[in-house]
Parts: sequence; C-alpha cells; structure tokens
Amino acid sequence: MTTQDTTVDWPAFYKEQALHVNDSRLQLFYEAGCPTPDTLLGDAPFVALDFETTGLDAEHDEIISIGLVPFDLQRIRIREARHWLLKPRQELAEESVVIHGITHSDLEQAPDLLDVLPGLVEALAGRVVVVHYRYIEREFLEAALFRRLGEGIRFPVVDTMELEAMIHRKGLGNLVGRLIGRRQTSIRLGDSRGRYNLPHYGQHNALTDAIATAELLQAQIMHRYSADSTLDSIWL
Repeated sequence: MTTQDTTVDWPAFYKEQALHVNDSRLQLFYEAGCPTPDTLLGDAPFVALDFETTGLDAEHDEIISIGLVPFDLQRIRIREARHWLLKPRQELAEESVVIHGITHSDLEQAPDLLDVLPGLVEALAGRVVVVHYRYIEREFLEAALFRRLGEGIRFPVVDTMELEAMIHRKGLGNLVGRLIGRRQTSIRLGDSRGRYNLPHYGQHNALTDAIATAELLQAQIMHRYSADSTLDSIWL
C-alpha cells in the first residue's frame, strides 16, 4: 500500500534549494537535509504540524495559529511542542472565528509569521512533516512565505487523512457503495482517531490537533504498516 503520487527526489531537491534560496532561514532549513525514501518508519524523525487559518484559500487567507510537536513511533515529545498565535494581514472573517475561536483581541499583540520563522524552520528541519490534509499546511506556508519573501518552502509530508482515504474512500468496494447511495466513511481527524480507539480531543486548536495527528499516525503505522516499512510507502 502506497500513497506516493510524486517523483520528487526530496533529498536532492533539498540540496539544490540550499544553494539557490536567498533567505538565510530557508537556507538553514534546506541545509539540514531530508530523510531518504528508504528510511525505516521506526527510525524516521517526524514532526506533526497544524495550522488555524482565516479561511481555506491559501492565496488570499492567512495563518493565525501554528502548533507542532516532534515525535517518533515510540514517543511524542510534548516538552518540545511549540504553539504560536500570528497576526494576519487581513481582518478575521466572522465565520472563521466561530470555527477556531481565535478573536481579534487574541491576535492584537501577536507576531507576524516572519517573526516566528526561525523557530518554525528549526523545529521542522531534518524531520518529516505529518499533517491531516496536506492542502492546508503545505500550501498555506508556501503561499505565506512567497507573499513575504518572494520565495517559498517545499517539503514532503505524511498525510494521515490520505492514509485513511486509501482504506475508506478508494477501491471497488467504495465505488459500489457510492453507486448504491451508501454514506461515505468520515476521514476527519476526530472520526479517524475514533476508529483506532484514541481518546476524543477538542478540535480547532493547532497544538491539540498536532498532538492528535501525531497519535493518529502512530496508530495507523501500528495497524496498517510496521516499523520496518519505509518512508516512501507513506509520504507525498
């Protein structure tokens, strides 16, 4: 079973980017390198990453909260977890406040993304980023940095939502189910965790969701893969 839909040679890409990016913070990120595709999952250094945003359009909306936590298959390093609130360059939409509960007053004294970028890239450097739905974290960070620096950041991810989709949303059985009107299995973070008997956490807090994503990947690997599987079987 594999999720890989790209032919990017990530270690080679990092080496090339380290020579060409202009921003020193991004240069340090790329110089730290990337685990190779044949790295065993049991040896892989992961970091779970979650954003809260002003909306769902990476080209126009902004990141307002970042949560991350380093982990491996044996341990989630809570002491090394980080959580930032960020001041957006636009007004918060009322509908987004209802979802994440972050208000204008919470962000009034918050820093800009560039102010926390050194700590962010340090936490991500050399690790495999794990998210639940890759079209938020990877695309929002890329777009936000392009707006500020004129250059972005790219990295491989493990998408725990995609791992659930491979089981519950793809294949002949799922196609037949859709044709006969069967309701699709939810692959949202909380519902996915429930299938592995993981505890319920409140959602839409970036740090809590990052921890929840780390626990979910540990469970997915335990049930569907093994510590001897390789990174290229699950990353994108």
